[in-house]
Amino acid sequence: MARASDAGPDGARPDLGEVLASLRARLDAAKLYLRLDDLIERLGTLEHAIAEPDLWSDADQARRVTSEYGRTRDDIEGLCALDTQLADAEALHLMAEEEGGGELAELEGELTDIAARVAKALDVLELRSLFSGEHDERDAVAEIHAGAGGTDAQDWAEMMLRMYLRWAERRGFEVEVDEVSEGGETGILSATFIVRGRHAYGLLAAERGVHRLVRMSPFDSQHRRHTSFASLDVAPFLEDLSGEVEIDEKELRIDTYRSSGAGGQHVNVTDSAVRITHIPTGIVTSCQNERSQHQNKEKALQILAAKLADRQRAERRKELETLSGPLSDVAWGSQIRSYVLAPYQLVKDLRSSHETGNVEAVLDGDLDDFMIAFLRFRREHAGS
Repeated sequence: MARASDAGPDGARPDLGEVLASLRARLDAAKLYLRLDDLIERLGTLEHAIAEPDLWSDADQARRVTSEYGRTRDDIEGLCALDTQLADAEALHLMAEEEGGGELAELEGELTDIAARVAKALDVLELRSLFSGEHDERDAVAEIHAGAGGTDAQDWAEMMLRMYLRWAERRGFEVEVDEVSEGGETGILSATFIVRGRHAYGLLAAERGVHRLVRMSPFDSQHRRHTSFASLDVAPFLEDLSGEVEIDEKELRIDTYRSSGAGGQHVNVTDSAVRITHIPTGIVTSCQNERSQHQNKEKALQILAAKLADRQRAERRKELETLSGPLSDVAWGSQIRSYVLAPYQLVKDLRSSHETGNVEAVLDGDLDDFMIAFLRFRREHAGS
């Protein structure tokens, strides 16, 4: 879209009327794909639910209702605020045109600023249209596993954990690291963490797969170039899955062990950490972050339920391998993205072909462009 602040090849600014007309078309489209009429109807239903005197008799349900109410209200207010801003700009532009060229020149700066703010807000809304999954708005439970590459892979897994924690921090998401399995010499073998924030799952799902690192190994005495692999798996995390998945305790093997790492005085004192194996599927979940064995068990069961639910949903759609099934070997030929630190600097996604030479920024959590590029790639290739 031409922006009011962008000069053309001859140095002339684009016509403000055309810019405002383009913004109006984008906003009208946003109202359609965000289903503004449905949102308004849903808000009325939620307002009635919130007004019920016994709402908080079920605290979990009350939190879900109030959370959905807040999101729905914010969506409606955001669209209406944009409509108001754009209508004001359109009225000012029309008045200035009627008054003559001098009046338009005086208002050009103000109109340009309004147009830029509306365009930026529409960019955010248009990103929302890329989320097509049933649970894309949900929180996410993610796991990182070191793959082929020995000590380098374990170090790479720890680098990936930091990368995703920094990404979540940049977006203002809350993160809860529930389990970290330390590597033999350095780094980690695996980690489980929950990311809480709107569209956390929809965004992190774009990262599911094997990530390949190429660098001069700091663990090689001859400082040769090494290739290592680590994987990210992710599932939507719902607090209550009792209506979607049932877990039979007879099908579980529950092991306790001593926690390691940060966590307070209880760490390394009692066998408070819990590892749960779901025998029929082989799915393993662990938690060591809570202060008691009981709390760790409850959280590990929640994570297990999220994984089983995601597996069942994927099976129903006959897309188990794509959506949530077992990852392919974490080694050559299976990666979704390469991070090259030597002999040159490049991060490239092998699905969307999006790339950047600023490897340091990516490793520091600057991942949004890669996520958005993949979501657009997925939409463009849906059904092909």
